[in-house]
Amino acid sequence: MELTEGNVSKEALPAGTKVAPSSGAEAQQPWVRTFLGVITALFCTFASFGLVIPVIPRLVTEQLHGSPFEVGATFTVSGVVALLVRPYAGQVAQRRGSRPVMMLGALLIIVVGALYALPLGLPGLLVARLVMGVGEAFLFTAGSVWTVSLTPPERRGQIVGFYGLAMWSGLTVGPVLGEVVFRTGSYTAVWILASALPAVAVVVLTLLPNSARLGTAVSGRLLPPSSVLPGLSLGCGAFGYAAVASFGALSLTSRGIANGSLLLSLFSVAYVVVRLVAGRMPDRIGALPVIVVSASVEAIGMVLIAFAPSLWPAAVGALIAGGGFTLLYPALALITIDTSPEAERGAALGAITSFFDIAVGIAGLLGGLLAEVSYTATFLLSAVAVLGSLFTGTVAARRRNKALGLPAR
Repeated sequence: MELTEGNVSKEALPAGTKVAPSSGAEAQQPWVRTFLGVITALFCTFASFGLVIPVIPRLVTEQLHGSPFEVGATFTVSGVVALLVRPYAGQVAQRRGSRPVMMLGALLIIVVGALYALPLGLPGLLVARLVMGVGEAFLFTAGSVWTVSLTPPERRGQIVGFYGLAMWSGLTVGPVLGEVVFRTGSYTAVWILASALPAVAVVVLTLLPNSARLGTAVSGRLLPPSSVLPGLSLGCGAFGYAAVASFGALSLTSRGIANGSLLLSLFSVAYVVVRLVAGRMPDRIGALPVIVVSASVEAIGMVLIAFAPSLWPAAVGALIAGGGFTLLYPALALITIDTSPEAERGAALGAITSFFDIAVGIAGLLGGLLAEVSYTATFLLSAVAVLGSLFTGTVAARRRNKALGLPAR
């Protein structure tokens, strides 16, 4: 068998081994087409999640006469369920193949749209959000396992980064679309679209070939050791995102600065642009330097927001923080993939994403407590946490390099 760039990692070959170039479109088109289908399905379903973000608070407070706490509970329940289910979803995807697991997730999300429309009150809404958490866990984790199995080893960091970008794009577009549909239509119109988008995902997935199955060879571990340090690093890095999303506007308002809501938009723009432009950096220069630079830059952004006397320094801080945070996930996912036995890879990828969910929840609680003192303290806490990402990510990257026989740098 001839060795080509598309079927073997250069790091795995003895020195001096010649690798033939891939045969262009003939070699790459099958996996590229499948990957485009996977991220299209992911985008549609996460746009469905984002669609209801501006609408559910209105539903709870205006139609169901609930409290702000109950608004928070409806969002929390889906996140908690998702983080618990993700490692199991990764195992099932490896055992049964990713396509049926993604389709199951999308079908559950279609059901969620129907549950939203039923007059079941707050308990019914909570059940819908619980089902949504299960569907999201199955869909996202199975898709990540599929992406890794598709991708040539030398491009894994970049392609895993694009996969995460599809999720982020859906969550960014969804709320805008939801607001427009609600203002021009009704709750019912939003619920219909919330089911229609994952239905599109199901159609796309039916057109794709299934991924390879490991069957009974899949490990039973739900928290593989290879996921712990990368997961902790991603979780620490998530403190910056949580601070901007939850407290960015409030922080500037407390200082008499208007338009604080721009911070999250600027963070998101930088996140997308840097991921598109520099997405291959983990593959080209390695995970370690990417983690060091990314975490350091994100921490600087948090400090700028903490002490910003006007909108412009805060805006620069948000751009810097988003641009730093975006490459942490592909770099840490690359470490997880390279250090996980194939039988544990699905659970490991699900687990590091669960660390992100847990960290966002903890960051919101701690940030809220510190905000009682000052919002500056909230953003300084985030900067310190992001430096924790630098430490744990560096340790994880060096262990990965040692395991692969690469330089420790």
